[in-house]
Amino acid sequence: MNIGLVYDLRSDYLAEGCTEEQVAEFDSEATIAALEEAILSLGHRTDRIGNARSLCKRLVAGDRWDLVFNIAEGLSGRCREAQVPCLLDLYGVGYTASDALVCAATLDKAVAKRLLQAAGLPTAKFLVIEDEQDLRRLDRPPLDFPLFAKPIAEGTGKGIDHRSRIDTAAQLRDACALLLKRYAQPVLVEEYLPGREFTTAVLGAGPSARVLGTLEVRMRPHAGTDIYSYQMKEKCEQLVDYLPVPADELRRQVEDLALRAYRVLQCRDVGRVDIRLDRAGRPAFMEINPLPGMHPSHSDLPMIATQEGMSYRELIHDIIRSACARLGIPG
Repeated sequence: MNIGLVYDLRSDYLAEGCTEEQVAEFDSEATIAALEEAILSLGHRTDRIGNARSLCKRLVAGDRWDLVFNIAEGLSGRCREAQVPCLLDLYGVGYTASDALVCAATLDKAVAKRLLQAAGLPTAKFLVIEDEQDLRRLDRPPLDFPLFAKPIAEGTGKGIDHRSRIDTAAQLRDACALLLKRYAQPVLVEEYLPGREFTTAVLGAGPSARVLGTLEVRMRPHAGTDIYSYQMKEKCEQLVDYLPVPADELRRQVEDLALRAYRVLQCRDVGRVDIRLDRAGRPAFMEINPLPGMHPSHSDLPMIATQEGMSYRELIHDIIRSACARLGIPG
């Protein structure tokens, strides 16, 4: 097949004047090179398309591909991850991973949580702070302290730091006011989940979706906090341990919740689900990433694959096979 690659390259946006934090979710040249090498090794041809704007130009010019491998996150707006799927659907080009509806619904953390609540799946109680008027009603929030506040539609720990865990109404007002101003989007406020944190990889689509494996995310003692913040993720090699999880009842519960959430939200081909234990030690959904990072050694998804004995090449092959099966094309 002729497989197009759509992605956001960090260096492209830095050259345009974006900050390091703005491009934190984007990919390095090393990621694109590894992805391309894996696809070529499977016997396919590749075409580096680039970001959504480059995709627009190519589609308008009449270029087409047998399949597009999409890992583009988009730059702005709560529907930014849906931009590439929308364009490809418009032009009738098949692609890997979730469609526009799923990408938009899962990037907005409150929307995803409401959908899972409606399906009866456990997630921390929450509220959404839309503006300063909402801030004035925070003297008595209808949630139990401690709380946790973060931007509603960001990834890679953006907006999360030592101020995110909140014990008083005054702290809550200050944290939410800062986030509203800095990120120009609503703030998600949840009851804090104090237990262990896990991330679970899922492959496939619909009834054929299956769990690949799970890692526990644990801050090292010298990190000084147990909050998985933007800084922690940027320096994860020095500050974070990603640990295998014993095949016990807890892991079964975590992976069962992850798979059910993946199916309820109608993710496809690949995804990663973040789960944390509540005060009673029960797994609770935090968020889901339908476009997980693909760096072969730095990103959680390939690390989980490696732990489970699946090579990076096999991981990419599995994602392509799932997309081809959905689309009814040979893969």
